[in-house]
Amino acid sequence: MTGRLFLIVGPSGAGKDTVIAGAMARLAPEDDVILARRFITRPLHPGGAEQHVPVTPAAFARMRAAGAFALDWDSHGLRYGLGIELRAWLAAGMTVIANGSRAALPQARAVFGAALIATEITARPETLAARLAARGRESAGDIAARLSRTDALPHAPVDLRIPNDDAPDVASGLLLAAIRQGAMICA
Repeated sequence: MTGRLFLIVGPSGAGKDTVIAGAMARLAPEDDVILARRFITRPLHPGGAEQHVPVTPAAFARMRAAGAFALDWDSHGLRYGLGIELRAWLAAGMTVIANGSRAALPQARAVFGAALIATEITARPETLAARLAARGRESAGDIAARLSRTDALPHAPVDLRIPNDDAPDVASGLLLAAIRQGAMICA
């Protein structure tokens, strides 16, 4: 049996980590869902929503060369990877949630095929700008660059689109319902 991979994508500030955390907190053990941790070439940020595995660029390159990633990509000057264990989880019929990248969707479709449920978290531009400023990790110029990148990415079709401009539990509830139903709804 093949599992399902909900690859969560969307622009910076859309609230991907918050939506994922909200859905994970509401899942029950019988839901049989695993959250994949990303390997990222940046240190952990205290209070950050995502607890990734920080690695140096050199370690990332060695891991990639050794075939340690099921999927990897570059974005905003950083390298991101999802571990090879993801393939074993899917082969075992598990449902996996992973924070991804819209730019990596074509590669993800080629790697995961029908198991992939590309799930985009969206928000209005003013919501994105306010959230990015509140994070305090980037300058105003960096924020402007991230927002302009949103329009510059090539269009990659998604299977499920979840708006996240209101209370985060609304979007988390929509993701949770999709996971439990296995629905591939394109908005």
